Amino acid sequence: MRIEEFDYHLPTSLIAQYPSLQRGETSLMILHRQTGAIEHRAFRDITQYLNPGDLLVMNNTRVLPARLIGRKETGGRIEMLLIPSWNGIKGEWKALIKDSRKVKRGARIRFEEELEGEIEEVKDGRGKISFFYQGKVMDILQKIGHIPLPPYIKRGDEPLDRERYQTVFAERDGSIAAPTAGLHFTHDLLQSLKENGVRTTTITLHIGIGTFAPVKAHDIEDHTMEAEWIEISEKTAREIEETKARGGKVIAVGTTTTRALESFSNGKGGVRPGKGTTSLFIYPPYRFCVIDGLVTNFHLPKSTLIMLVSAFAGKELLMKAYQEAIRRKYQFYSYGNAMLIL
Repeated sequence: MRIEEFDYHLPTSLIAQYPSLQRGETSLMILHRQTGAIEHRAFRDITQYLNPGDLLVMNNTRVLPARLIGRKETGGRIEMLLIPSWNGIKGEWKALIKDSRKVKRGARIRFEEELEGEIEEVKDGRGKISFFYQGKVMDILQKIGHIPLPPYIKRGDEPLDRERYQTVFAERDGSIAAPTAGLHFTHDLLQSLKENGVRTTTITLHIGIGTFAPVKAHDIEDHTMEAEWIEISEKTAREIEETKARGGKVIAVGTTTTRALESFSNGKGGVRPGKGTTSLFIYPPYRFCVIDGLVTNFHLPKSTLIMLVSAFAGKELLMKAYQEAIRRKYQFYSYGNAMLIL
């Protein structure tokens, strides 16, 4: 398929720059795959579309304040986004470096709180930095790091983003972006779902640059996803199996949850527990093995995310829904409105 098939025009005024005043006070589009029907509701009305015995699966990753601003020995400003990895425990981090052409290997960088680092590698906007610090870099990031808001949010991070660019069920540090479909859920809404007999469970997929790397290939089949880390517990695998056995639906909250579940599919409608990486790229046509429904936001044109959602909803129906959302002035992207696809 050609990348142009996943393009659409979005007025910049519809790109949400801030979250809603209160978490969960967002619009929800309901998209019915079988009939093509489209409904417009408030997000809190999602309780009316999930049935007792259904299972909501969420990504419990937590966003790191991984954007650092420092100074070179020459006094020049440098900005970088650290990419979480196992080597980060040892003080060595991969990074996306802004204006990397102005940075040389061996350059010393000084940050706040006496944190210093040395550039080990740098090429084409990517690099590697080693930190000289007595404690854990993960800990100092909480003090001096900035929330890595997406580039289409045309402002610096603010104190409110520490809370609002994080789901209420975030538990495990490791992402450079939020699983944004989960941002709409509140503790009260999750409790209401529980009281209605809807079960919830979690997986972990630490979101890296693979989720957001642009598709440069003209034919999307030629695009390669970068690997991201997944963990699925035996408890979650068992809950999915039991849900399927009861005839309930497995509803994925977000594209990252979808990729995790489909990557660990056991071929029988369930998933196998375990840990590992995935570079699964989902695009039409794709036969989904695990999920029966999807909660998602509205995604960028030509992105791997819109391709995944197109595979689940059907490309023509999804593009029709996007045009309807634009006509009704829905807010798009990370801090925007949501869609439930059934």
